Amino acid sequence: MPPVSRQSRHIPFERLHNFRDLGGYPTGDGRSVRWGRLYRSDSLAKLAGDDWERFLDLGIGTVVDLRYPWEIEARGRVPEDASFAYHNLSIEHRPYDQPSLGPEVEVGPFLAERYLEVADDGAAELRQALGVIAAADGPVVFHCASGKDRTGLLAALVLLLLGVSEADAVEDFALTERATGRLLADWRAAHGDREPTWPGYGRAPAEVMTLFLAALARRHGSVRDYAANALGVDEALTEALRERLLTPAGGRGGGA
Repeated sequence: MPPVSRQSRHIPFERLHNFRDLGGYPTGDGRSVRWGRLYRSDSLAKLAGDDWERFLDLGIGTVVDLRYPWEIEARGRVPEDASFAYHNLSIEHRPYDQPSLGPEVEVGPFLAERYLEVADDGAAELRQALGVIAAADGPVVFHCASGKDRTGLLAALVLLLLGVSEADAVEDFALTERATGRLLADWRAAHGDREPTWPGYGRAPAEVMTLFLAALARRHGSVRDYAANALGVDEALTEALRERLLTPAGGRGGGA
């Protein structure tokens, strides 16, 4: 399989709609996130056939599943394979039903508040996930159901700890908007072609992440302060993440 295009970080699959490479984002010290080292995705339980072969070709060594155990029991998980380690770290502790929300619910404020709940409730699991990513030998992928909310929160946290700008972290979050149509089509197919009552279902406007990061900074001083004080992320872990995921100082590009 050809390497992922630097022009489009979305990696095409038949059944996965939101699988993308987190590489290429610059950091404040002149480095950048390495391509082919860290991926984010919607549920890998959908992998089969050619999609499965495409996934294996990426050489992923670690899968982090951010869903509830009951989601995995009901909807499956990534197929087992000796080529990667699997970790289930459920970072959300208060389930809610997005498709059933009313049309009056504003997407940005509502989801930002849910993300704050995850940041509080899931501190232990978020810290574990960061540790797994930092210690992994090969490429890592983390995912939830749609690859939007739980996955988006962890992606932003990792990028900001690496030194990527908040603007780029927000932009990365909003790229899920390109997958909204396919995510909606999947929901309709699974629910007899009904429409979700919430117009915000599947949406990932930049406002969500902007509001969340601003609220996190108000509560903790900064995202780094949140990571240090609420998650227990010390300098050694931050440096381990940077060593694994960034190009060398003064270097360029870099793949897996």
